[in-house]
Amino acid sequence: MLRRTTVDTEQVPAGDRFGMWLDLVARTASPLRIRTEHAHDFTARAEIVELGPIQVVNYRYPSLEGVRTPRLARESAPEIYTLALTVNGDGAASQAGRSAVLGPEEFIFYDGSRPHGVRHLGDDDGREPARSVVAVIPHAALPLPPDRLAPLLGGRMSGTEGIGALLAQFLLQIARHPEQYHATDAARLGTVGLDLASTMLGRHLVAEDAVPTEVRRRALVAQVRAYIQRHLGDATLSPQVVADAHHVSLRTLHRLFEAEESTVASYIRELRLARCRHDLADPVLRGQPVQVIGARWGFPDKAHFSRVFRKAHGVGPQAWRAGQPEEAAREVNPAASTVNPVGAD
Repeated sequence: MLRRTTVDTEQVPAGDRFGMWLDLVARTASPLRIRTEHAHDFTARAEIVELGPIQVVNYRYPSLEGVRTPRLARESAPEIYTLALTVNGDGAASQAGRSAVLGPEEFIFYDGSRPHGVRHLGDDDGREPARSVVAVIPHAALPLPPDRLAPLLGGRMSGTEGIGALLAQFLLQIARHPEQYHATDAARLGTVGLDLASTMLGRHLVAEDAVPTEVRRRALVAQVRAYIQRHLGDATLSPQVVADAHHVSLRTLHRLFEAEESTVASYIRELRLARCRHDLADPVLRGQPVQVIGARWGFPDKAHFSRVFRKAHGVGPQAWRAGQPEEAAREVNPAASTVNPVGAD
């Protein structure tokens, strides 16, 4: 399992909860002056997941306002960037003369070493807790120089379109289901998060050329993998369809995957077979015919499905289902593979 630290203020008496939260914020982000109407009983929770050079933090807290004053910035200047995705509630942030009003599924980007302000209100006028998922990124980890990033500070970015949507999906999956990944996955997942964040920031700068070529390649591979995972059930899915969807030539797509562990076609086939194995092993689906399961994951022809499955596993799908359902159920976790841009199939 990924390394995770949980801070829950309900573990201490009500009068100590707000102080506990201030200490957490100072350690994981940067010291702030925080004001809230809930200081007398600040019920909040944070789950911090370590991904190599970056952290992903899943926050839940009452409505609050925070200010990092120039004095606090002089006294403590952690060299970190924060990409914060609002999950629940409304917020606002300001830095470097810019400000943004945020709703759910929107990112705010700011530099923890500089003065800034944040406000986050939960739903129903603050009665429901605010929720956010935050990527904490060291300055040195991003392949973009600080002066190039300065125009984005305090700015709002969509978490529902393009790379932003993929980054949001990635962060939410890690934050909500860290138990689905092994500790050995941490560094590779951290690289994926950095690639997606760097590419999103580069595109918002209209300066994607500032992002190293290899970072852009890996980010595009992540997009392609996510697209394939969303369309596995479409029997017409092919390398050409994938290339067309991403506005690249088929040759470019194949070249893109030269550094990966599989070709585009084999990735599609292997992922489809993995989903089929999972469903064949699911006791709830025991009554579903094999051909129905195959068709669900892009194998509409029963004979073709049987041949492909037998070639990969040595037995047909019906025999495999009867022989080792328990092992198969543990082998594949489709919830984890829905966000698997690193290709750990």
